[in-house]
Amino acid sequence: MTLPRPHPLAVSGAARKAMRLLEWSWSSGWNEKPALDPAALWATGSKGYAPEDEISIRAPEDVADFRERLELLCASLREEADLNPLGHTMAYGQITGAIRKRHALGRLWRERPELAETAIAAPIAVVGQMRAGTTRLQRLIAADPAYSGTRFCDSHNPLPGTPDFRPLRSRAALAVARIINPWLDTLHPFGATRTDEEIGWLSAALGACAFEAQWNIPSFVAHSEATDPAPVYREFARILRTDAAFHGNAHRPRVLKCPQFAEDLEALIREFPDARLVVARRERAATVASAVSMVAAQSAFQSDARTTQDIEAEWQRKTALRDSRMAEGLRHCANPAVEVRFEDLNRDWRAAVATIYDRLGLRLTDEALAAMAAEAETARGDAHHGHERQVRQFAKA
Repeated sequence: MTLPRPHPLAVSGAARKAMRLLEWSWSSGWNEKPALDPAALWATGSKGYAPEDEISIRAPEDVADFRERLELLCASLREEADLNPLGHTMAYGQITGAIRKRHALGRLWRERPELAETAIAAPIAVVGQMRAGTTRLQRLIAADPAYSGTRFCDSHNPLPGTPDFRPLRSRAALAVARIINPWLDTLHPFGATRTDEEIGWLSAALGACAFEAQWNIPSFVAHSEATDPAPVYREFARILRTDAAFHGNAHRPRVLKCPQFAEDLEALIREFPDARLVVARRERAATVASAVSMVAAQSAFQSDARTTQDIEAEWQRKTALRDSRMAEGLRHCANPAVEVRFEDLNRDWRAAVATIYDRLGLRLTDEALAAMAAEAETARGDAHHGHERQVRQFAKA
C-alpha cells in the first residue's frame, strides 16, 4: 500500500538519508563531488570508446547539436537548477549516461550501419499533453498484435544486446527509485517490459523533455524551444529502426508516444512522413494540475528551492506553448489524424478505440479487442489511479 503523499513537494525519509550520506561523503573527502562540467562528464561518459564513436554515421550538424546541448545543459544546471546532493548526483548520472549511450550506439552503427536504416512500417504517433491519457492510448493500441510498442527498458537503454539484460536492469532501477520515492507508481504506471513512451530516446540526444520535468533549467529550455529539433529526431529515428531490427518487428507499425511530440510535431512528421496521428485532448486546467503534481514530485527530490507556484507558472506556459505548436503542426500536415478526448476514453475505451480505427482506416479484430481488454484489466490495478485523488487533495489544501 502506498503511503499518503502529504504535499506536492513531499520528500521521503529515505531520500533525506541519501542526501545526508552524499553530503557527508563529499565533505569528509570519502568521495569527490562530481563536477557538472562538460569536459569532465565527457571524459567519464566516453571512457572505453573511440573518438570515432561520437561521429559514427551522424551528420556533422547532429554531432554539433549534441555538443551544444551538453554545454548549455551543464551551464543551466550549475547556474539555475539549485540542485541538492541527490539532484546533483542524478544529473551527473543522467548526463554521463547519455554520453555513454551516444558512444555505444555510434560504435554499433559504425559496425552495423544497416541497423539504423532498417525499413519500418508507417508508425502511429500518439500526440498530446502529458496527463492527457496518452499512455493509455499508446498501450491499448500497442496491445493489438498487428502493432508493436516500445518497452520501458528499451526506451531508457536503447543499446540492444544478447543476452538482453535490460529488463533486469530496469527492474532493479525501478526498485531503487521506489525506495527513494515511495509515490513513484502513483505518478505513472511503470513496468520494465510494459509499453511506454520513448522519452529515453529523446533524452539520449539531450532533448529537453525529461530534464525540464525534473530541474529548473530555463536557459536550456529556452534554447531547446528556439532550436530546430531535427538532430534529436534523426537520432530518435535511428534508435527506433535499430530497436525494430533487434526485436524483428519492423513490419508491425510502432505505436509511438511522448508529450514532446506536441511541441515538435513538424519535426516528428519530417522524420516519419507516413505517420498516422492520434491526438489526445484534455481540459486545460485538469491537465496543468496533474502535470504540476507530477513535476513537483520529481523536482522536490532534486532541489530544495522549488515551489509549487514557480512550477505551476512554468507548466502553464509550457502547456500553452505545446498547444500552440501542436495546432500549428496539425494545420500544416496532411497525415491521417483522429482526436480522442480524455473523458471519452474514461467513459468507454472500446468506443474510443473503435473511432480511432475507423478514422485511420485500420482493421479492428476480435483478437485485438481481446488483447486490449487484457491491457485495460492490467491498468485497472495500477497505483497511478491514486494520482487524481492526490491532485484533488492538494487543490483543497
